[in-house]
Amino acid sequence: MPEKLMITAPAKVNLSLRITGRRDDGYHELESLVAFASCGDTLQLAKASATRLTVEGSGVVPADETNLIIRALRSLEAHTGKPLVTDIRLHKNLPVAGGLGGGSADAAAVLNGLTRLFELDVSEVQCAELARALGADVPACLAPGPGWMTGTGTDISRLDSLPAADIILVNPRIALPTGTVFAALNCHTKPPAKPSPQPDVGGFEDLCDFVTGQGNDLAAPASEAVPEIAACLVGLLDSGAACVGMSGSGASCFGLARVGDGQQIAEAYRLKRENDWCVASRLIGAGDAEITQLYQ
Repeated sequence: MPEKLMITAPAKVNLSLRITGRRDDGYHELESLVAFASCGDTLQLAKASATRLTVEGSGVVPADETNLIIRALRSLEAHTGKPLVTDIRLHKNLPVAGGLGGGSADAAAVLNGLTRLFELDVSEVQCAELARALGADVPACLAPGPGWMTGTGTDISRLDSLPAADIILVNPRIALPTGTVFAALNCHTKPPAKPSPQPDVGGFEDLCDFVTGQGNDLAAPASEAVPEIAACLVGLLDSGAACVGMSGSGASCFGLARVGDGQQIAEAYRLKRENDWCVASRLIGAGDAEITQLYQ
Protein backbone atom coordinates (compact mmCIF):
# COMPACT_ATOMS: atom_id res chain seq x y z
CA MET A 1 0.00 0.00 0.00
CA PRO A 2 1.21 3.58 -0.63
CA GLU A 3 2.43 5.49 2.42
CA LYS A 4 1.22 8.90 1.26
CA LEU A 5 -0.93 10.50 -1.40
CA MET A 6 -1.16 13.98 -2.92
CA ILE A 7 -4.62 15.13 -3.98
CA THR A 8 -6.06 18.16 -5.76
CA ALA A 9 -9.55 19.09 -4.55
CA PRO A 10 -10.78 21.08 -7.57
CA ALA A 11 -13.01 24.12 -7.35
CA LYS A 12 -16.70 23.35 -7.83
CA VAL A 13 -18.40 25.94 -10.00
CA ASN A 14 -22.16 26.37 -10.30
CA LEU A 15 -22.37 27.54 -13.91
CA SER A 16 -26.10 27.98 -13.37
CA LEU A 17 -28.35 27.83 -10.31
CA ARG A 18 -32.14 28.03 -10.14
CA ILE A 19 -34.11 27.66 -6.92
CA THR A 20 -37.14 25.47 -7.62
CA GLY A 21 -38.78 25.41 -4.19
CA ARG A 22 -38.44 25.17 -0.45
CA ARG A 23 -39.26 22.05 1.53
CA ASP A 24 -41.09 21.90 4.84
CA ASP A 25 -37.79 21.21 6.61
CA GLY A 26 -36.39 24.53 5.37
CA TYR A 27 -34.02 23.13 2.74
CA HIS A 28 -34.23 24.62 -0.75
CA GLU A 29 -34.51 22.52 -3.89
CA LEU A 30 -32.56 23.59 -6.93
CA GLU A 31 -31.31 22.93 -10.44
CA SER A 32 -27.68 23.58 -11.25
CA LEU A 33 -25.20 22.88 -13.99
CA VAL A 34 -22.08 21.98 -12.02
CA ALA A 35 -18.55 21.87 -13.37
CA PHE A 36 -15.07 21.72 -11.88
CA ALA A 37 -11.97 23.77 -12.58
CA SER A 38 -8.49 22.28 -12.73
CA CYS A 39 -7.35 24.57 -9.89
CA GLY A 40 -8.18 23.90 -6.25
CA ASP A 41 -6.96 23.12 -2.77
CA THR A 42 -4.21 20.52 -2.38
CA LEU A 43 -3.99 17.85 0.32
CA GLN A 44 -1.28 15.46 1.41
CA LEU A 45 -2.42 12.30 3.20
CA ALA A 46 0.23 10.23 4.96
CA LYS A 47 -0.01 7.24 7.28
CA ALA A 48 1.08 8.32 10.74
CA SER A 49 1.13 7.43 14.43
CA ALA A 50 -1.48 10.09 15.27
CA THR A 51 -4.20 11.81 13.27
CA ARG A 52 -3.49 15.48 12.69
CA LEU A 53 -4.75 18.22 10.36
CA THR A 54 -2.45 21.10 9.43
CA VAL A 55 -3.83 24.02 7.38
CA GLU A 56 -1.63 26.31 5.30
CA GLY A 57 -2.27 28.98 2.69
CA SER A 58 -4.84 31.75 2.38
CA GLY A 59 -7.92 32.04 4.53
CA VAL A 60 -8.63 30.80 8.03
CA VAL A 61 -10.37 27.46 8.56
CA PRO A 62 -10.50 25.36 11.74
CA ALA A 63 -8.09 22.45 12.04
CA ASP A 64 -10.14 20.60 14.66
CA GLU A 65 -12.93 18.03 14.70
CA THR A 66 -15.40 20.55 13.25
CA ASN A 67 -13.55 20.65 9.92
CA LEU A 68 -15.26 18.61 7.18
CA ILE A 69 -11.93 16.92 6.46
CA ILE A 70 -11.76 15.38 9.94
CA ARG A 71 -15.49 14.62 9.87
CA ALA A 72 -14.94 12.74 6.59
CA LEU A 73 -12.12 10.73 8.16
CA ARG A 74 -14.23 9.90 11.23
CA SER A 75 -17.15 8.81 9.07
CA LEU A 76 -14.90 6.36 7.22
CA GLU A 77 -13.51 5.06 10.51
CA ALA A 78 -17.05 4.49 11.81
CA HIS A 79 -18.09 2.79 8.56
CA THR A 80 -15.09 0.45 8.34
CA GLY A 81 -14.68 -0.12 12.07
CA LYS A 82 -10.94 0.51 11.94
CA PRO A 83 -8.68 3.45 12.84
CA LEU A 84 -7.35 5.40 9.86
CA VAL A 85 -4.51 7.25 11.51
CA THR A 86 -3.46 9.94 9.06
CA ASP A 87 -1.40 13.10 8.95
CA ILE A 88 -3.31 15.51 6.70
CA ARG A 89 -1.81 18.70 5.32
CA LEU A 90 -4.23 21.05 3.59
CA HIS A 91 -2.91 23.89 1.44
CA LYS A 92 -5.84 26.26 1.07
CA ASN A 93 -5.80 27.90 -2.35
CA LEU A 94 -9.53 28.62 -2.80
CA PRO A 95 -11.30 31.52 -1.05
CA VAL A 96 -13.02 30.54 2.20
CA ALA A 97 -16.84 30.88 2.06
CA GLY A 98 -16.47 31.82 -1.59
CA GLY A 99 -19.11 29.69 -3.32
CA LEU A 100 -16.54 27.34 -4.89
CA GLY A 101 -17.24 24.31 -2.72
CA GLY A 102 -13.80 24.32 -1.13
CA GLY A 103 -14.74 22.57 2.10
CA SER A 104 -16.96 20.06 0.32
CA ALA A 105 -14.28 19.33 -2.29
CA ASP A 106 -11.72 18.82 0.48
CA ALA A 107 -14.03 16.36 2.29
CA ALA A 108 -14.75 14.43 -0.92
CA ALA A 109 -11.03 14.27 -1.71
CA VAL A 110 -10.36 12.83 1.74
CA LEU A 111 -13.07 10.18 1.31
CA ASN A 112 -11.55 9.15 -2.03
CA GLY A 113 -7.97 9.52 -0.87
CA LEU A 114 -8.26 7.51 2.34
CA THR A 115 -10.07 4.75 0.47
CA ARG A 116 -7.05 4.52 -1.85
CA LEU A 117 -4.39 5.06 0.81
CA PHE A 118 -5.69 2.29 3.09
CA GLU A 119 -7.18 0.16 0.27
CA LEU A 120 -10.58 0.16 1.97
CA ASP A 121 -13.44 -2.03 0.81
CA VAL A 122 -15.90 0.83 0.36
CA SER A 123 -18.20 0.81 -2.67
CA GLU A 124 -19.16 3.91 -4.67
CA VAL A 125 -22.69 3.66 -3.28
CA GLN A 126 -21.43 3.49 0.30
CA CYS A 127 -19.03 6.38 -0.28
CA ALA A 128 -21.89 8.45 -1.72
CA GLU A 129 -24.00 7.76 1.39
CA LEU A 130 -21.17 8.94 3.62
CA ALA A 131 -20.80 12.04 1.45
CA ARG A 132 -24.51 12.93 1.72
CA ALA A 133 -24.28 12.81 5.50
CA LEU A 134 -21.43 15.32 5.41
CA GLY A 135 -23.14 17.97 3.29
CA ALA A 136 -25.25 18.65 0.21
CA ASP A 137 -22.28 19.55 -2.02
CA VAL A 138 -19.99 16.68 -1.03
CA PRO A 139 -21.54 13.97 -3.30
CA ALA A 140 -21.03 16.10 -6.41
CA CYS A 141 -17.34 16.48 -5.53
CA LEU A 142 -16.67 12.73 -5.31
CA ALA A 143 -16.26 12.54 -9.10
CA PRO A 144 -15.23 16.03 -10.21
CA GLY A 145 -16.71 16.04 -13.69
CA PRO A 146 -19.69 17.95 -15.10
CA GLY A 147 -23.14 17.14 -13.76
CA TRP A 148 -26.75 18.26 -13.45
CA MET A 149 -27.63 18.81 -9.80
CA THR A 150 -31.23 18.62 -8.55
CA GLY A 151 -33.12 18.10 -5.31
CA THR A 152 -31.32 19.72 -2.39
CA GLY A 153 -28.07 19.29 -4.29
CA THR A 154 -27.40 15.65 -3.45
CA ASP A 155 -28.99 14.24 -6.65
CA ILE A 156 -26.41 14.27 -9.44
CA SER A 157 -26.80 13.16 -13.05
CA ARG A 158 -23.35 12.96 -14.61
CA LEU A 159 -22.97 14.53 -18.05
CA ASP A 160 -21.02 12.87 -20.81
CA SER A 161 -19.03 16.01 -21.48
CA LEU A 162 -18.92 19.77 -21.61
CA PRO A 163 -17.34 21.79 -24.40
CA ALA A 164 -13.67 22.51 -23.77
CA ALA A 165 -13.29 25.95 -22.21
CA ASP A 166 -11.02 28.11 -20.10
CA ILE A 167 -12.52 29.51 -16.92
CA ILE A 168 -11.39 32.56 -14.99
CA LEU A 169 -12.30 32.54 -11.29
CA VAL A 170 -12.32 35.76 -9.26
CA ASN A 171 -13.27 36.80 -5.74
CA PRO A 172 -13.26 40.26 -4.13
CA ARG A 173 -11.64 38.67 -1.04
CA ILE A 174 -14.88 38.88 0.92
CA ALA A 175 -16.30 35.82 2.67
CA LEU A 176 -20.04 35.40 2.18
CA PRO A 177 -21.74 32.74 4.33
CA THR A 178 -24.32 30.69 2.46
CA GLY A 179 -26.92 31.15 5.21
CA THR A 180 -26.84 34.92 4.80
CA VAL A 181 -27.71 34.65 1.11
CA PHE A 182 -30.50 32.08 1.49
CA ALA A 183 -32.05 34.11 4.31
CA ALA A 184 -32.51 37.01 1.89
CA LEU A 185 -33.60 34.87 -1.06
CA ASN A 186 -37.39 34.78 -0.87
CA CYS A 187 -37.91 38.45 -1.65
CA HIS A 188 -35.93 38.10 -4.89
CA THR A 189 -37.23 35.04 -6.69
CA LYS A 190 -40.10 32.63 -7.07
CA PRO A 191 -39.90 29.01 -8.23
CA PRO A 192 -40.06 28.44 -11.99
CA ALA A 193 -43.32 27.14 -13.44
CA LYS A 194 -41.74 23.88 -14.67
CA PRO A 195 -38.43 22.04 -14.32
CA SER A 196 -35.64 22.82 -16.73
CA PRO A 197 -34.48 20.07 -19.09
CA GLN A 198 -31.09 18.55 -18.42
CA PRO A 199 -28.59 20.63 -20.43
CA ASP A 200 -27.41 19.37 -23.79
CA VAL A 201 -24.65 21.72 -24.89
CA GLY A 202 -22.72 20.67 -27.94
CA GLY A 203 -20.41 23.63 -28.41
CA PHE A 204 -18.91 26.60 -26.61
CA GLU A 205 -21.62 28.99 -27.81
CA ASP A 206 -24.32 26.57 -26.60
CA LEU A 207 -22.66 26.46 -23.17
CA CYS A 208 -22.58 30.25 -22.92
CA ASP A 209 -26.22 30.52 -24.05
CA PHE A 210 -27.32 28.01 -21.42
CA VAL A 211 -25.31 29.68 -18.63
CA THR A 212 -26.63 33.13 -19.52
CA GLY A 213 -30.21 31.94 -19.95
CA GLN A 214 -30.37 30.04 -16.67
CA GLY A 215 -28.50 32.56 -14.54
CA ASN A 216 -28.13 32.27 -10.76
CA ASP A 217 -31.13 32.99 -8.52
CA LEU A 218 -28.80 33.72 -5.61
CA ALA A 219 -26.99 36.53 -7.43
CA ALA A 220 -29.43 39.27 -6.42
CA PRO A 221 -29.41 38.67 -2.63
CA ALA A 222 -25.67 37.97 -2.70
CA SER A 223 -24.99 41.25 -4.53
CA GLU A 224 -26.97 43.17 -1.92
CA ALA A 225 -24.73 41.72 0.78
CA VAL A 226 -21.53 42.19 -1.27
CA PRO A 227 -21.93 44.95 -3.91
CA GLU A 228 -18.43 44.16 -5.23
CA ILE A 229 -19.90 41.08 -6.95
CA ALA A 230 -21.39 43.30 -9.66
CA ALA A 231 -18.01 44.95 -10.19
CA CYS A 232 -16.37 41.51 -10.54
CA LEU A 233 -18.85 40.51 -13.25
CA VAL A 234 -18.36 43.76 -15.15
CA GLY A 235 -14.60 43.41 -14.82
CA LEU A 236 -14.68 39.92 -16.35
CA LEU A 237 -16.81 41.06 -19.29
CA ASP A 238 -14.63 44.11 -19.89
CA SER A 239 -11.55 41.86 -19.82
CA GLY A 240 -12.90 39.70 -22.65
CA ALA A 241 -14.87 36.81 -21.07
CA ALA A 242 -17.51 35.39 -23.40
CA CYS A 243 -20.04 34.98 -20.57
CA VAL A 244 -19.97 35.48 -16.82
CA GLY A 245 -21.83 34.47 -13.69
CA MET A 246 -21.65 34.07 -9.94
CA SER A 247 -20.89 30.62 -8.55
CA GLY A 248 -23.09 29.13 -5.84
CA SER A 249 -23.95 31.62 -3.12
CA GLY A 250 -20.98 33.86 -3.99
CA ALA A 251 -19.00 35.93 -3.69
CA SER A 252 -16.78 34.17 -6.27
CA CYS A 253 -17.58 34.81 -9.92
CA PHE A 254 -16.46 33.17 -13.16
CA GLY A 255 -15.91 34.01 -16.77
CA LEU A 256 -15.86 31.46 -19.59
CA ALA A 257 -13.53 31.79 -22.55
CA ARG A 258 -12.35 29.75 -25.48
CA VAL A 259 -9.38 27.49 -24.85
CA GLY A 260 -6.16 29.50 -24.81
CA ASP A 261 -7.76 32.87 -23.96
CA GLY A 262 -8.10 32.47 -20.21
CA GLN A 263 -4.65 33.64 -19.11
CA GLN A 264 -4.84 36.84 -21.16
CA ILE A 265 -8.29 37.63 -19.75
CA ALA A 266 -7.05 37.03 -16.21
CA GLU A 267 -4.11 39.38 -16.76
CA ALA A 268 -6.45 42.08 -18.08
CA TYR A 269 -8.76 41.60 -15.10
CA ARG A 270 -5.91 41.97 -12.60
CA LEU A 271 -5.07 45.36 -14.11
CA LYS A 272 -8.66 46.48 -13.50
CA ARG A 273 -9.09 44.98 -10.01
CA GLU A 274 -5.62 44.36 -8.67
CA ASN A 275 -6.73 43.50 -5.11
CA ASP A 276 -9.05 40.64 -6.12
CA TRP A 277 -8.18 36.95 -6.06
CA CYS A 278 -8.00 35.87 -9.71
CA VAL A 279 -7.00 32.53 -11.27
CA ALA A 280 -7.09 31.33 -14.88
CA SER A 281 -7.95 27.64 -15.17
CA ARG A 282 -9.85 25.21 -17.39
CA LEU A 283 -12.99 23.15 -17.08
CA ILE A 284 -12.46 19.49 -16.23
CA GLY A 285 -14.18 17.16 -18.68
CA ALA A 286 -15.91 13.88 -17.92
CA GLY A 287 -12.98 11.62 -18.82
CA ASP A 288 -11.60 9.29 -16.17
CA ALA A 289 -8.05 10.19 -17.22
CA GLU A 290 -8.54 13.84 -16.29
CA ILE A 291 -10.00 12.95 -12.91
CA THR A 292 -7.30 10.38 -12.18
CA GLN A 293 -4.63 13.05 -12.68
CA LEU A 294 -5.92 14.74 -9.51
CA TYR A 295 -4.41 11.88 -7.47
CA GLN A 296 -0.64 11.42 -7.30
